[in-house]
Amino acid sequence: MDDDLNVTYVTLGGHVEVHKYRYLYFFIIFTAYILIICFNFTIVCLICFHKNLHEPMYIFIAALLLNSVVFSTNIHPKLLIDFLSEKQIISYSACLFQFYLCYTLSGSEFLLLAAMAYDRYVSICKPLQYPTIMRKTTVSIFLVLAWLLPACQNVVPVILSADMKLCNLVVEGFFCNNSMYSLHCVSSRAQSVFGVIALIIAALFPFLFILFTYTRILIISYRSCRDVRKKAAQTCLPHLLVLISFSCLCAYDIIIVRLGSDFPTAARFIMTLQTALYHPLFNPIIYGLKMKEISKHLKRLICQTKVM
Repeated sequence: MDDDLNVTYVTLGGHVEVHKYRYLYFFIIFTAYILIICFNFTIVCLICFHKNLHEPMYIFIAALLLNSVVFSTNIHPKLLIDFLSEKQIISYSACLFQFYLCYTLSGSEFLLLAAMAYDRYVSICKPLQYPTIMRKTTVSIFLVLAWLLPACQNVVPVILSADMKLCNLVVEGFFCNNSMYSLHCVSSRAQSVFGVIALIIAALFPFLFILFTYTRILIISYRSCRDVRKKAAQTCLPHLLVLISFSCLCAYDIIIVRLGSDFPTAARFIMTLQTALYHPLFNPIIYGLKMKEISKHLKRLICQTKVM
């Protein structure tokens, strides 16, 4: 506790031999952060500048990639500062804010993936009704809900945590995720119950909805002609890969809370690093390579760059 400023500081204890490898860590994270920004914004700019990509599916992809950039910006700059600092600390209020953004953006990711799954379902299973159902108004509502619902949900655990007494000032991680709950002297029953409800609404329901829509798409594609099956494979496979990747990382985050200190520090560091690096880099690569129209514009951009 800082008596002069009345600010509580928390130590980020999830770093592994940071004093020994600080410059290596800094180089890796800095390079990854630059690549995340470049890769994601390249795809977003392609979607913005090309009119044939102004469709609901590509708009949702752009929103998903922007989500990844904000998620990385929530973690990476602080991480870079920590690598070059003697002490890896963060104020408790900043920790709460980082926690809030982390899980708000994670919830948004699931809801955006659910919106994309619905878009593919309507496109493949109800093609004649697609223009009527997926209007600009519908897309706008989905986008607003995807960001607003998790933002409102995560306000409650943050407010509850802000007033709780702290008996521990070390977070077993290098950013403030669910491990933050280990700081509290007493586990809040209300917080636990609300956390489960929020998890069900923001993650489980969207996940089950995505599985349902893709099951329907698979059944209808199997019964349809070869062209329909090809279209379904081309547009749905990237979304499924992203969903599986993100779901595995979220499952790890939940397991870490259950295992607590029993999980080895080095293994925790490696897995948490994947959360911060792998997914934000994985998304633009998958959509850039697997989505036919985006890939086509990306190849043209690369060829123009080479000529220049």
